[in-house]
Amino acid sequence: MPTTAPREQPRPGQPEPHQARQVAESFGADAERYDRARPRYPGALVDRIVAASPGPDVLDVGCGTGIAARQFQAAGCTVLGVDPDPRMAEYARRAGVEAEVATFEAWDPAGRAFDAVVAGQSWHWVDPVAGAAKAARVLRPGGRLAVFGHVYETPPGVADALAAALRRVAPDSPLSARPAGRAQPARTALDIYQVMFGRAADGIRQAGGFGEPEQWRFDWELSYTRAEWLDLLPTTGALTQLAPGQLAEVLEAAGAAIDADGGSLTMPYTTLAATAARAA
Repeated sequence: MPTTAPREQPRPGQPEPHQARQVAESFGADAERYDRARPRYPGALVDRIVAASPGPDVLDVGCGTGIAARQFQAAGCTVLGVDPDPRMAEYARRAGVEAEVATFEAWDPAGRAFDAVVAGQSWHWVDPVAGAAKAARVLRPGGRLAVFGHVYETPPGVADALAAALRRVAPDSPLSARPAGRAQPARTALDIYQVMFGRAADGIRQAGGFGEPEQWRFDWELSYTRAEWLDLLPTTGALTQLAPGQLAEVLEAAGAAIDADGGSLTMPYTTLAATAARAA
């Protein structure tokens, strides 16, 4: 059952993720790897968004290589993608997704309207209030805004090895702050993502034009070979800007930890969504 998305209190002094443009636009450095390695979204999530929308026209914000867009196309939708990175947009076009290059806040809808505005793993790079207000303007009455993303908990031994390597090569990385030797961080990744999606819901409330936001949750798991996990790691925000030598050191440490853990991983995933319908 859907739950009302929590309200989050502002945290003074913390930078807003959407202002970190260098990170936000770094994922296209290896768009082919990104598309190959990044996990897809639960089919139940896609089906639920489609069922809750008044029609098939979808705008995909921060579409990247078109991973989510292609899933919505397969569900019978017509999808337009918007992404600030021309490398990602070009890959999406080659994969069969119409895509335009712009940040969502600056994008010109040119009078077009949509039945759903979605954002997979990308809404934290959008101003949460300005983005929700823009979504309200381009949605038809009853249209749905749905922002969603994955979160997973890396096995402790692998997470500790990754954090230790990042402390050596990139001490300012958020992942390097994980204390060595601890079975669990002080806050789990799910805790952090729940706060992030609570802030997205607050942005929807502040923008106005929507009903009360809900939070949806989907739990699933995905198994990785050593090679598959090491293929995914360079597509994550903490690693996309590392120099080749730094990245090689991090991957070597992570690979050794996976070997010590049996040579493969089964990762429990949670996909969270903050969603609301545009008021009629």
